[in-house]
Amino acid sequence: MLLAIATIALVAAPRASQAQFGLVKPFQLGIAGGATQPMSTLKDGANMGFNGTVALGINVPLIPLGLRVDGAYNQFGEKAGVGAKLHVISATGNVVWSLPLLVVSPYLIGGAGLYMTTATSTGATSASVTDNHFGWNAGAGIKLPTPMFKAFVEARYNRVTTDTGSMQFVPLTVGIMF
Repeated sequence: MLLAIATIALVAAPRASQAQFGLVKPFQLGIAGGATQPMSTLKDGANMGFNGTVALGINVPLIPLGLRVDGAYNQFGEKAGVGAKLHVISATGNVVWSLPLLVVSPYLIGGAGLYMTTATSTGATSASVTDNHFGWNAGAGIKLPTPMFKAFVEARYNRVTTDTGSMQFVPLTVGIMF
C-alpha cells in the first residue's frame, strides 16, 4: 500500500509542478519565418525581404537563462537601379533570458556568430560574391503557450562587420518551438 501511494506521489508531483511552473523541455526544436528590414546604409541598396530560421533551444527548469542555436536565412529585395540581390546565411549562439509568467512570457535574446553574405548581380553578366563575417544580434520576443508547442514572436537587431564597415538588419519572426 505504501509503495502504491509513493508511486502515485512521484508521478503526480512532476505533473503538478509542470502545471504550476509551465512545462520546460530541456531541448526544443523550432522553426520561424517573417520579414527582414534592412537598416542604416543597407537600406540604400536593398528593400525589405524575408527570413527563415531553424533553432535548437537548451533550457534548464526553474532557471530563467537558456541557450539557443539559430541557423537563419535572410534575403533582401532588390532595389531599383542597384542590379544586385543580397542574402545572408547565419549560424549564431544566443543566450535567452525569460521572464516566466503564466500566459505570455517576454524574453530577451542576444548572441554572436558567423554570417555568410552573398551578393548576386542580376544584370546581363550574372556573378556573385560570397564573404564570411563575424556578427552579433540582440532583441526581444514573447512566448505564447499553445497545447502542443510554444509559439513566439521576436525582433532582433543584427550587425555584421564587413570589410567596408557594417551591415545592419532587423528580422521580425513568428515561429514555434516543440
